[in-house]
Amino acid sequence: MSRSGNPASSRRDRRQRKGGPPSGPADGAIIIFAKAPVPGAVKTRMCPPLTPDEAASLHGSLVMDAVERTRPLRGFDVFLACTPGMDHPFFQTLAARHRLHLCDQVGEDLGQRMDHALTAVLTRGYAHALLAGTDIPNLSAVHYQRAKALLHTTDVVLGPTEDGGYYLVGAKRPVPALFAGIPWSTGGVLAESRARAEQAGLVVGLLDPERDLDTFDDVQAFLREDAAPGKPALSTRTGNVLHTLIQRHGDVSPG
Repeated sequence: MSRSGNPASSRRDRRQRKGGPPSGPADGAIIIFAKAPVPGAVKTRMCPPLTPDEAASLHGSLVMDAVERTRPLRGFDVFLACTPGMDHPFFQTLAARHRLHLCDQVGEDLGQRMDHALTAVLTRGYAHALLAGTDIPNLSAVHYQRAKALLHTTDVVLGPTEDGGYYLVGAKRPVPALFAGIPWSTGGVLAESRARAEQAGLVVGLLDPERDLDTFDDVQAFLREDAAPGKPALSTRTGNVLHTLIQRHGDVSPG
């Protein structure tokens, strides 16, 4: 038999030898960064007006949505990068239900954790990896498909958020220069990340901007402007949570 063989089969063989996913014709990987929905540890910028339990309920719903919206995709293995740890029952339940690959987040800050996750997955033999958070209710399979397509002609793809950050980063090889020294949790994350990429000689592709849910004002703005016809439909679960929180703590009237 020729040693050239099928590239996808070769990548799967390499993943198996390196301890990667054992089956499936996946050339790419999706990594979802997620926190366990522990009251007082998630969505703290929404408290008040939300209680810690309400914030945790919203966060848990968003994480479940992020996982479920990868199900229509083909050609990807899905990893859930967990904190405080992949042994948490919430993550174990999701993994059993959706056949996810669990891993821990490793690093002192967000940049180190993302760099570690992308590098660890790409070194398993995947042709590309896409890393996303869980704060974008409109994030759908289409975003991942567009990101994959952009990587045919770019080195890095970023999905901008309206507050100056990004909700998705994708690459075909490890890109540590993209994550070092970035002012995380500020409005300059996207601009600084693009500058670092250009300094490293990397070509950057951009997805359409989306709104992430960091504050309760974001929730109200999202329901006014983003939960509209033509946008990916909210799950019944998350839609009910958001509207319940609005009924308790605010409104969605303009102005």
